[in-house]
Amino acid sequence: RFHIDALRLDAVHAITDFSAYPFLAELNAVAHRRAALLGRQIALIAESDQNDPRVVGRPEVGGFGLDAQWSDDFHHAVHTLLTGERDGYYEDFGAFAQLARVYRDGWVYGGDYSVHRQRRHGQPADNIPASRLVVCVQNHDQVGNRMLGERLTALLPFEGLKLAAALLLLSPYLPMLFMGEEYGEPAPFLYFVNHGDEHLVEAVRQGRKNEFAAFVWKGEPPDPQAEATRDRSRLDHTKRQQGKHQVLFGWYRELIRLRKTLPALAVPDKSSMRVTAVAGAPLLLVQRQAQMGSIAPQATDQPAGRDVVLVFNVQAAPTTVTLPWPAGRWQVVLDSTRSVWSEPGTSPAEAGISTIDVTDTGTVTLTCAPFAVSVWSR
Repeated sequence: RFHIDALRLDAVHAITDFSAYPFLAELNAVAHRRAALLGRQIALIAESDQNDPRVVGRPEVGGFGLDAQWSDDFHHAVHTLLTGERDGYYEDFGAFAQLARVYRDGWVYGGDYSVHRQRRHGQPADNIPASRLVVCVQNHDQVGNRMLGERLTALLPFEGLKLAAALLLLSPYLPMLFMGEEYGEPAPFLYFVNHGDEHLVEAVRQGRKNEFAAFVWKGEPPDPQAEATRDRSRLDHTKRQQGKHQVLFGWYRELIRLRKTLPALAVPDKSSMRVTAVAGAPLLLVQRQAQMGSIAPQATDQPAGRDVVLVFNVQAAPTTVTLPWPAGRWQVVLDSTRSVWSEPGTSPAEAGISTIDVTDTGTVTLTCAPFAVSVWSR
């Protein structure tokens, strides 16, 4: 009746369930049985911060069988590396190698020791298909649970916003966008409520203050019960046609177009992906390849685009680096430094090379601008 095709299950890690047939497994079975009767395709998506493969594991081997689960590690790895924030639960992140790991595996903590949790955390995600991991660089939790509700727009320069978008949309995982992210909405997303019980309202106010104790944020959080707090969080969609917001909106559209049309990017597959962390740069080099017979319907059925190399400079400084590179004639299909993708009123970086010829698998030397992204195809 309401044309809902997916249900997100909030904080499933907080469910206490000792039954032999867990509630999540039963819900999954009932929902998909009903969907089959109706001839519909539905999805159950879990928010879980436990890095537990059982959430999407097959029921016949003890899993719950849900269609997908969030990977908070992806957000944390990108956020800490680009913003430099390290307090609160971010203390477990910030290393460049973690970005390479989350890109390759789907999450960072697969049984490793967590300083923040003071225990080992998670299990390996090796056997979880990329199509079953939902990733983001912003969402309602990560923005709304900041004291001042700042979006990445307030935390990163324009080139950093483009880099974050590219890391998200060029990954093999299922990307999730937060409302307004696609054009760089400047308004905060603040936590607000409308409770009638004054005791509950006061408990919420105090609870918010307690949550911020582990972070370095200073001052008083906006009153969650005040209408002004809600009003400050309103989106302004007209910004999509204005200045840098229009450029960023076009950047997101182009990334999505490439994801749909380049065969190497069109199928959510991490098994054929090669991730190289160039630590001295630091620069992330990602090679993705379309497997024969696995081309998505919307992808172009042509040789070009079956092999793709992604280059991400994840630092706010230019770098010149020599990279391992497969043989062939490579064309640049996206370069974040081109004038069309530059913030209005700024001088774009000097355009780099657009073609690379490598006779034998060897090396290529590239000069990358701060936070630069380039996509190469053959």
